[in-house]
Amino acid sequence: MTDEVENQRGLLISFEGAEGSGKTTQIARLKDRFEALGHKVVLIREPGGTDVGEEIRDLLKHNDTGDTIFPETELLLFAASRAQLVREKILPALEAGKVILCDRYLDSTTVYQGVARQLSEDPVTYINEFAVGNLMPDLTVVLDLEPELSMQRVKERNSGKPDRMERENIEFYRAVREGYLLLVRSLPERFSVFDGSLSKEAIELAIWNEINQRFFDD
Repeated sequence: MTDEVENQRGLLISFEGAEGSGKTTQIARLKDRFEALGHKVVLIREPGGTDVGEEIRDLLKHNDTGDTIFPETELLLFAASRAQLVREKILPALEAGKVILCDRYLDSTTVYQGVARQLSEDPVTYINEFAVGNLMPDLTVVLDLEPELSMQRVKERNSGKPDRMERENIEFYRAVREGYLLLVRSLPERFSVFDGSLSKEAIELAIWNEINQRFFDD
């Protein structure tokens, strides 16, 4: 791989998957690989990533009043955080030729609010499009994991109070997994799925090979 990303539009790579699937670990490893080759990397998380977004994140995930949020309200709050993030952070970084690694993006809303919360598809799609404009990821990495293993990992990693998503039941986790796999099947040109139960090293290498093949191989 060369440093061809520099001096042109950057890359937007989003990571998706259920709680405990390993997104944070793989994003950190991918950052190291890109930076070792001289690329400038920006790490983004959703919801959050801006002052406005972090306030929304706290409300959605940790604030005690979050348990009274209706699915429709949840959808709009996630979209508000994303709209700010796209315009304040992601677009300027892309224009500067940087690599953006995003821990969740609009597909989380499609799956969590649209599929798992069973909101109607039309408003979810419209609100997603309104929030991001036409800015779609160049690649979306999906880390697939059995729901039972997702829940087990969440329990093992939590030393404090789990957030709202981590407290969901097994049926919710199953709906999330099926939602992601449906997206992978419907949009193979953008999505690539990886087995989240493999070793960290094996997943890292598979993701890196996919990125090379898609963007840098002649």
